[in-house]
Amino acid sequence: KLNELEELEKAHPEFFDPNSPTQRVGSDINSSFKQVKHQYPMLSLSNTYSEGEVMDFYERTRKSLNADFELVCELKYDGSSISLIYENGILTRSITRGDGEMGDDVTSNVKTIRSIPLRLQGDDFPEKFEIRGEILMPWTVFDELNKEREEQEEPLLANPRNAAAGTLKMQNSAEVAKRKLDGYFYYLLGENLPSNLHSENLYFARKWGFKVSDAIKVCKKPEDVFEFLSRWNVERKNLPVATDGVVIKVNSAVQQRNLGFTAKSPRWAIAYKFQAEQAV
Repeated sequence: KLNELEELEKAHPEFFDPNSPTQRVGSDINSSFKQVKHQYPMLSLSNTYSEGEVMDFYERTRKSLNADFELVCELKYDGSSISLIYENGILTRSITRGDGEMGDDVTSNVKTIRSIPLRLQGDDFPEKFEIRGEILMPWTVFDELNKEREEQEEPLLANPRNAAAGTLKMQNSAEVAKRKLDGYFYYLLGENLPSNLHSENLYFARKWGFKVSDAIKVCKKPEDVFEFLSRWNVERKNLPVATDGVVIKVNSAVQQRNLGFTAKSPRWAIAYKFQAEQAV
């Protein structure tokens, strides 16, 4: 059936639909990637490694804002950062982080990832917006791939993050499609977002068809944050994909703007890194 559709599309290019199931399969045409400038720079977060440092962040935020605020805790997925641009509900562009200012346009590869919507559900999304997340290779796929490589005496892949990043950079999207990548999304950007609250925007993203983690908690006080940290330090080992910490963000977009940025990272968010597991 898919072959038939591919033939029809070739015969009638005027009916080409960027959301056609054939786009999920990828093409074997080699394409080198075009560099694209990010509309909003993709900054990295400053890292913390202890509850004391999280407390420092909380106190700094409290002093700067001088008002009540909420924090949102969510898992930090260990994959390859991506920014997707949607216009009128249709995926038009997918850009890697690159150096934060410019990234690679990997749209044809990202279209092969089945959990990423090519067309959004519903009709209450902004005309144009950007959504950021991580492209991940699930543990099962990673283990399977390494087993094949071992049998063929090829060097093994170090970890799912490098494997996902390498896959996104493959020149052949048909190969990418075979690698069964996944994507989790955690941040909306744009002019007319549905809510001023980050946590509510994630709820909308989920409704439009994005994979958004259920491990999200709105916290009113530091104790809520610490509870989330200790719970997920254990629970994350049962997840299908790799995580390496928790991201803690100020919930209100107005307060985020008031806090602003340092040269390298937002003042309204930090990453708490779990203790690295000792490999035997």
